[in-house]
Amino acid sequence: MPAPRQHPLTRRDFCFCCVSASAVAAGGWLSPRKAYAEARGLVSLIKDSAAASPITVHRLRNNISVLEGSGGNVAVLSGPEGKLLVDAGISVSQPQMTKRLGEISADPVTHLINTHWHFDHADGNSWLGPSGAKIIAQNNTRKYLSQVQRVDEWDYNFLPLRADGLPTEVFSDSHDIELNGASIALKHYGSAHTDSDISVTFGEADIVHVADTFWNGVYPFIDYSTGGSIDGMIAASDANLSATTDNTIIIPGHGQPVSNRTELQAFRDMLVAVRDAVAELKHEGRTRDETVAAKPTAAFDATFGNFVIDPPFFTRLVYEGV
Repeated sequence: MPAPRQHPLTRRDFCFCCVSASAVAAGGWLSPRKAYAEARGLVSLIKDSAAASPITVHRLRNNISVLEGSGGNVAVLSGPEGKLLVDAGISVSQPQMTKRLGEISADPVTHLINTHWHFDHADGNSWLGPSGAKIIAQNNTRKYLSQVQRVDEWDYNFLPLRADGLPTEVFSDSHDIELNGASIALKHYGSAHTDSDISVTFGEADIVHVADTFWNGVYPFIDYSTGGSIDGMIAASDANLSATTDNTIIIPGHGQPVSNRTELQAFRDMLVAVRDAVAELKHEGRTRDETVAAKPTAAFDATFGNFVIDPPFFTRLVYEGV
């Protein structure tokens, strides 16, 4: 295995993105300082939170719902051909997830789509795969889930999933599914949050799950270790805007799980403004710390800076990519 790529972000700087809104119900956000001070690793803390957090069901339309509370937002299509899930959450949430899925309908989970490889979206593969779900993903997602994946910022080595938790049906650019009377289109973004991200569009319902290319009202994480980029995030936002209308329900990877083009546009405009401001400072010769001190995110902090990725950390992420 090649030596892990070294990043300018330290473990002390990092506070991972996938602590969901359910952590509030479980006792409040972990600040970066508090999370770092804990004896146990951050990934373990996230899993502990998921194990105790409730799952909230948001019912949309055309038998589609969103489950909030286990890592990323999980979309569910139910019907006589079985349930289709978009993302699997964190495996320790299985009891809560099973309960909520049963409340939606008695149909078994027959299909699972992974929007990318991160554990807060794909860790639940470990129980859904053995339970009989066909797992579908982009090629890079299977690749990352099949090998040891070191993430220095999280101080964590993710081990390969067992064979029965890996995607069994993979694609490169696009893939179409017909299930329960719904036309479902999967589309690869290229480099965005990672280089494995896909969108999932439910055609008749006019609902699209854009996963971690959109963080609703919060600063996003960009995973440079597996092909992410700030420019790719902006390009994904542009693609999402082009593919939706004012009637489209947009499901983000994190943040309030039921969103729209207005909130997506605000997110995209923030990315562009911060990218341009940080790039100008970097091109002037400012160091990373000097750029952080200049507070290039200040105009957006009141709206986007109240999540676990705080303004200095997001500035460091953007600085690395410009």
